[in-house]
Amino acid sequence: MADTFTTRTIDVTTGSTENVHDLTEACASFLREAAQGRDGLLNVFTPHATAGLALIETGSGSDDDLLTALRSLLPADDRWQHRHGSPGHGRDHVLPAIVPPHATLPVIGGELELGTWQSVVLVDTNRDNPERQVRLSFLG
Repeated sequence: MADTFTTRTIDVTTGSTENVHDLTEACASFLREAAQGRDGLLNVFTPHATAGLALIETGSGSDDDLLTALRSLLPADDRWQHRHGSPGHGRDHVLPAIVPPHATLPVIGGELELGTWQSVVLVDTNRDNPERQVRLSFLG
């Protein structure tokens, strides 16, 4: 059985445009307090039907490339059965099937064990909901 389970919810403002929001520093800050040098797992979860979480390189254009790929896979047009909200909003409800709303990541010595260029990001294509929550949970 693990020695500790700690959880916290953070608020994220994604705005009124499609967005890839970097959560890496928020995760690291949480782990400095919660993990205190221990090994374990960080679970990141967003309780929204129109957002997801991904590991991706940021700052080099990959975040924009991700949004471009999602626009290609999930166009914001009238093909969707789910029709409330802005035009094409039904595609936002399909997003979590492609970019899941959760990720479980290794923590070694109290630090997130990511690859050199990996960042933890919230992916939000829903222009109708600019306020999001993300739950960070450490088990270690």
